[in-house]
Amino acid sequence: MKFIRPLLAICALAIAVPASAQNQTFDDYLRDVAAQARSEGISQSAIDRVLGNLTVSNRVIELDRQNLSSGSDTTSTGFPSLANYLNRHNTQSRIDGGRRTIARVRSLASAAEARYGVPASIMVAIWGHETAYGAVKGGFDLPQALATLAWEGRRRSLFEPELLAVLKMVDQGVPRGDLLGSHAGAFGNPQFLPSVYLRLAVDGDNDGDRDIWNSDADTLFSIANYFRDAGWRPGQPWGVRAYVPNSVNRDAIVNDVESPVCPRVHGRHSRWMTVREWREMGVIPQAQIADDAMVSLFEPDGPAFPGYLLTQNYRVILEYNCSNYYAMSVGLLADEITQ
Repeated sequence: MKFIRPLLAICALAIAVPASAQNQTFDDYLRDVAAQARSEGISQSAIDRVLGNLTVSNRVIELDRQNLSSGSDTTSTGFPSLANYLNRHNTQSRIDGGRRTIARVRSLASAAEARYGVPASIMVAIWGHETAYGAVKGGFDLPQALATLAWEGRRRSLFEPELLAVLKMVDQGVPRGDLLGSHAGAFGNPQFLPSVYLRLAVDGDNDGDRDIWNSDADTLFSIANYFRDAGWRPGQPWGVRAYVPNSVNRDAIVNDVESPVCPRVHGRHSRWMTVREWREMGVIPQAQIADDAMVSLFEPDGPAFPGYLLTQNYRVILEYNCSNYYAMSVGLLADEITQ
């Protein structure tokens, strides 16, 4: 079998390879991946179809190294402005698209919501943010992108397992020609990574295929299954806007417990208290939420701007993409879709 150059991968280190970037040829690296794939029971036919004739993508490496800046619109918090982020991402066009989409897939979304307990509006908001409701799914060859990133080496432990997962997808019957997506290896309407697809994608329309590229049912059921797996609590909002008086002592509500994942993201939230305890401090929810719900206060643009009481379900959105800007925009888009 002949190999040519780099591609992509993702997750825990899968095979014993040198730690430094690009310290072996791309062909040699692909031979190592092929050997690991065979040891995991992947067929030679799948290995040939996925790894054969791959070349390094310099464009993938370039995009991976880009320093994506949010601009100079920082607030008194020292972070970029959420308001400006929302203006760019939760546009009227995206809101209108979400309302049209949820009307079109209402029966499927209701069925997914009944099975998994995740609101239809959240599923559709994820779909809208990830691919503009299926309009922009990415055109990079996934095996090439993943192999390039894994071989390049800086984040080999992240991308190499995803390359192996792509091989397993093909071995399980996913057509090689369907493997198109983002430069970082995500694909389909919900932009799943290969390992997530293998674990959580659902055949929502019972046609024997987990087609998250083209099937509305498979897309919605798969997103809902992801959220249930991440711990979504049915019947609880992701969060609610809240009135926060100036009398609240922000120093007294600082959360001194460091999150084991994305600490900088979670570190911006207050300590957890019940809604009832927040009310006693003068913080008043502006929408329905149970008094005994455990919530954290988040003032993304500082005390002079809107504040939010966030539930555990907000943390579930962060599991999809660990960014406060992303999670807030998904939650707020979901609210807009249902208005």
